[in-house]
Amino acid sequence: MIPWLEAYDPFPDVSQALCQDSDAPGLLAASADFCPERILEAYKSGIFPWFSEGQPILWWCTDPRMVLPTDKLVISRSLQKKISQVQKSMATDKRWQIRFDSDFETVIRNCAAPRKDESGTWITEDIIQNYVKLHEMGYAHSSELWFDGELMGGLYGLSIGKMFYGESMFTKISDASKIALVWMAHFLHENGVSLIDCQQQTPHLASLGGIIISREAFSLHLVETISQPPITNWTPAPLTQDPALRNSQA
Repeated sequence: MIPWLEAYDPFPDVSQALCQDSDAPGLLAASADFCPERILEAYKSGIFPWFSEGQPILWWCTDPRMVLPTDKLVISRSLQKKISQVQKSMATDKRWQIRFDSDFETVIRNCAAPRKDESGTWITEDIIQNYVKLHEMGYAHSSELWFDGELMGGLYGLSIGKMFYGESMFTKISDASKIALVWMAHFLHENGVSLIDCQQQTPHLASLGGIIISREAFSLHLVETISQPPITNWTPAPLTQDPALRNSQA
């Protein structure tokens, strides 16, 4: 059993989330209310929403937790070559562009589109509307790869203090979302953010350098970071001397 939260009820301690050998490891609570203030309260404690259309709002805090160190991305040589091409174009013909926050709603709607071999999405219209509000409030941000004025791929997430919570990615061409991620990770590293929260463990994120830490370690990291001054200037910078690029592999 998990608790049902009425409006304004506080979240239970994350240690009360269902254990790893349960049917829903990490499930903490359910609620009917879903608003930007509730979402921010959740993320500050390492809790995130994840539910499907027609379900109550389900809140999770997984243990262990996958995170992506912003200075230790694993970048293949082929991806590094594409990044160099984008960087060169940004300085010359500008056909390729990396932008932050230029079309947040389109990014999240692309992330919500069903993937190949998937029948649905967890990014419901309720999720979209609330995260667009969080974007307008200055908490939600997107990293976008554009070519000739067309959005090719990107990602979005939440930023609180010196913590970034990655939410979802999409791509229309090979590696577009990875390129957007590399730029975002570089930007975050340069602005004092050391970890991107990935929430769920996936082989894809592990291949990019994602690591597993305990829920306790993650909670301690949040205590140290969410109260720090937030990033105020969300302008992507060139990847000159980016530490992530030194971790390239064949």
